[in-house]
Amino acid sequence: MPARAVLEICIESAADAGAAAGGGADRLELCADLAQGGVTPASDALAAVRAACNLPVVLLLRPRAGNFVYAPAERALLREQVGAARRAGADGVALGVLTPDGRLDLPALAELVRAAAPLPVAFHRAFDELCDPHEALEQLVALGFARVLTAGGRGSTGDNVARLAALVRQAGGRIAVMPGGGVRAAGAAALRRATGAAEFHSAARSPGARQTGSAEVAALRAALDA
Repeated sequence: MPARAVLEICIESAADAGAAAGGGADRLELCADLAQGGVTPASDALAAVRAACNLPVVLLLRPRAGNFVYAPAERALLREQVGAARRAGADGVALGVLTPDGRLDLPALAELVRAAAPLPVAFHRAFDELCDPHEALEQLVALGFARVLTAGGRGSTGDNVARLAALVRQAGGRIAVMPGGGVRAAGAAALRRATGAAEFHSAARSPGARQTGSAEVAALRAALDA
């Protein structure tokens, strides 16, 4: 296990980006409407975040809130968003498409990975809706995904520690399994030890807060490095 874990902070604004950078984040995931699980941010959001900090920025690409089964027009929009993210200079994208029976939409995902190249692609928490996450993990490796963001299933990371550990072991360094969903400073060190994960994802917000807190990020950073 590396001495320093990668800490990705989910943000909605330039102010969030500054707080995350000040607290010791390594990477940002930029989205809009985090209260609904996040959707694709506005076209000018990346430039504002770039002006606020120098951290790598991954764009969350999700055409709408709700499920991850997309109609043809929504899949076309997602392809357009991938191209726009690449042209805008994003450092990566995070996306996910499922079939109605709870499996990966392999043709759609293969097309999106090709469209994103050479950007690294992460599979977001649609992973937690899958009927067979272990089969899906192998499929994501084959498709060329760089990492998968997951709470290990329904609920939070704290509810699914054993499942997360099993996914990390299965991945074997071929793809990063990044725990996310309820990751807080209070339990971060134990979560890292139990899972063996090298990357973690959090919004780093105090309960009820609408913005990322620099102090919350710093506490999480210290816990992961302990």
